[in-house]
Amino acid sequence: MWAVVEPVIRAGETFTWDRDTTEEAARQRWFKEAPGQAFVAVTSDGRVIGTGELHPNQGGAGSHVANAGYMAHSNHGGKGVARALCNYSLEAARAAGFRAMQFNAVVESNVRAVAAWKAMGFEVLATIPEAFDHPSLGYVGLHVMYRKL
Repeated sequence: MWAVVEPVIRAGETFTWDRDTTEEAARQRWFKEAPGQAFVAVTSDGRVIGTGELHPNQGGAGSHVANAGYMAHSNHGGKGVARALCNYSLEAARAAGFRAMQFNAVVESNVRAVAAWKAMGFEVLATIPEAFDHPSLGYVGLHVMYRKL
């Protein structure tokens, strides 16, 4: 999975992680304790081309809303990998009893992801202006996106 995760983090264009995050720190952040889970998308020959993670967005009284994140290998961008990971997580979240899914930080300049999530029933609830320091675009907004399950 690190072969997928590392380039996404180093690029600094779509995730709010530190660009110098180590593999060990990424593992600790990506792999959640139950009821969270991490999962992968693989090719027919077993190569990992994407990864996702699913967990409660909040604890306690907010734990009925799921949160998830997805990363696709750069060679497979735009081929539906993240959409497939999202579909899986929506089904897994529903099966686990979550009532909704919320994305806390979708970078507004990540237009492919924003369009994909909207097509999958998510709506932008709010945009926090200039909340993300994009390496080439400068400060851009972060969307909070939501959909019921």
